[in-house]
Amino acid sequence: MNAVTSYAGAMTDTDYPWEPPLAGTEAEHLVGALDRLRTTFRWKADGLDSAGLQTRIGTSSLTLGGLLKHLARADQQMFTTKLSGAPLGEPWDSADWDADPDWDWHSAANDTPDQLRALWQDAVARSRSLVDEALADGGLDRLAKRPWQDGRAPSLRWILCHMVEEYARHNGHADLIRESVDGQTGE
Repeated sequence: MNAVTSYAGAMTDTDYPWEPPLAGTEAEHLVGALDRLRTTFRWKADGLDSAGLQTRIGTSSLTLGGLLKHLARADQQMFTTKLSGAPLGEPWDSADWDADPDWDWHSAANDTPDQLRALWQDAVARSRSLVDEALADGGLDRLAKRPWQDGRAPSLRWILCHMVEEYARHNGHADLIRESVDGQTGE
């Protein structure tokens, strides 16, 4: 398996950087860009113990563990709930979001590295499968099954662009945090 489809084991230097197709379709470019960002994020969170995943910079409360859990939720929410119309599922459904609107960020401190990585990996795998299904059933213009409160529904294209932005923003955070843990830089 390549770096984009496998989370098992540490990645090698030859797995980076993974590039989207240079002359693919619009769908291939959007999915490729998102997967490249996911691969980069994974690299930043890979191989760290609990202390490494809970490292903070300055007064920021961001951690790589919190980012793993938050991005798992983002993938789950956008592709499982919005795009496909299915419930968010656990651990999200039983969280007390009223007591802690940032539960995904804060509760990560109570999870092991294996739990956090598995949660993120499973969410990404589900998302990839749901994107494949949506591309086969309407392509990028396919509308999400769960519309916004005003009745409008985003297209798969919009959701993919949103997730590219989500991962790009958080990869910047992950890059700085990882460098503070062990000096690892790149991408």
